[in-house]
Amino acid sequence: MKKELRTTEGAAPVGAYSQGLVVGDFVYTSGMGPLDPKTGEVVGTDVATQTHQVMRNLGAILAAHGLGFDDVVKSTVHLQHLKRDFAAYNEVYKSYFNQPYPVRTTVGSELMDILVEIDFVAHKSA
Repeated sequence: MKKELRTTEGAAPVGAYSQGLVVGDFVYTSGMGPLDPKTGEVVGTDVATQTHQVMRNLGAILAAHGLGFDDVVKSTVHLQHLKRDFAAYNEVYKSYFNQPYPVRTTVGSELMDILVEIDFVAHKSA
């Protein structure tokens, strides 16, 4: 059984997908971009600023189910310019987590008018 997570504190879906789903003890988020949840506009023109906004959006979705960044077990990251932006994105990304960090896949992707998109899998312990 799956339950949809939705919050106005995170960016609204712009297509046929949910912000997040709860399935058992796991929360799966959709890929989040750097959209302001109030205006729907892209925040920032550099990867560091955009990564902070993505993490705020994802944090809001986690919080909608009583979770935080320490509950994240897996992330997938898409960067428009992998080689150019990896170091700046990574500095921002790691500032949201404590060790041990979640497992992660980071790839270069063709993104639509954004520099970074991230999704999470989180686990809620009993």
